[in-house]
Amino acid sequence: MTIPSHGMEVRLVRRPVGTPVADDFEVASVPIAEPGEGEVLVRNDHLSVDPYMRGRMIDTKSYVEPFALGAVMNGGAVGTVVGSGAPELPVGTTVLHDHGWREYALAPSADFQRVDTTLAPASAYLGILGLPGRTAYFGLFDVAAMRPGDTVFISGAAGAVGGLAGQFARLRGARRVIGSAGSTDKVAYLRDELGFDAAFDYRDGAVREQLRAAAPDGIDVYFDNVGGDHLRAAIAAIRPFGRIALCGAISGYNQTRPAPGPDNLILAVGKRLSLRGFVVYDYADRTDEFEAQVGRWLLEGQVRLRETTASGIHAATGAFLGLFDGTNTGKMLVRL
Repeated sequence: MTIPSHGMEVRLVRRPVGTPVADDFEVASVPIAEPGEGEVLVRNDHLSVDPYMRGRMIDTKSYVEPFALGAVMNGGAVGTVVGSGAPELPVGTTVLHDHGWREYALAPSADFQRVDTTLAPASAYLGILGLPGRTAYFGLFDVAAMRPGDTVFISGAAGAVGGLAGQFARLRGARRVIGSAGSTDKVAYLRDELGFDAAFDYRDGAVREQLRAAAPDGIDVYFDNVGGDHLRAAIAAIRPFGRIALCGAISGYNQTRPAPGPDNLILAVGKRLSLRGFVVYDYADRTDEFEAQVGRWLLEGQVRLRETTASGIHAATGAFLGLFDGTNTGKMLVRL
């Protein structure tokens, strides 16, 4: 194919205060260079859009470096090698990498991982076979130590991580899987497509009351993607020796001042609860285990995939903002 002289990239130009807005970002044109020895040039096909990126827009120390102002926003992507100075990644190879949010990525070959598109579509390596899948898998089975027979509650269950965590729980023998979501359609998706035993729209009333109705006997495991009132409700509903995996707290990502913690945390003492935060990168040495198990579920048709896709590099900002409006069901992607 003919490689253009320039490509587009998305930059952070202002650190958001509260909810991000379009003016916090810009799309800029940059020249495309030819790959040198040991380098490859990749045309990105899909960009990953993830809630954790909001934390990288703040200039504070965290487990991942913040985005630099005026620079391209790195993120997960899958693409096709269109120029190669590395024989191990010839032109036409499909690869996964972290140089996303641009149309073309040029980097050393070591930054790119070949993916098997006979197992799943390339975009799945940004979802079930990527960070969302690993987060769901290790968060549920290692951090929350889910066991067969457990009753599991998952907040934000119609998102990329939550929907997978619910399906994984069902496949590993959960007695009951319950999810919360933000619309009637998403509740139906959880129950009718993903096989959740119960689901509710958190906008329909108090989360604590809706969870009590869905799990009158209590829960054993809570996978927290939301924080706030969901975490408070889970602490009230969880049984003694319950386990809580603290994955995210999207309800507070855009707050301008820290929200107070759950006012019923004292219940964790008497109930002898375990509340544990985690970062998926801690489990990088167990990639083979994850891929073997989840790949088997995929080949057997036991896991359903759902993607919400925006088109074109100029749609990336809107797709990101849509994460906070509940636009997406399943994994949010940008197709280039």
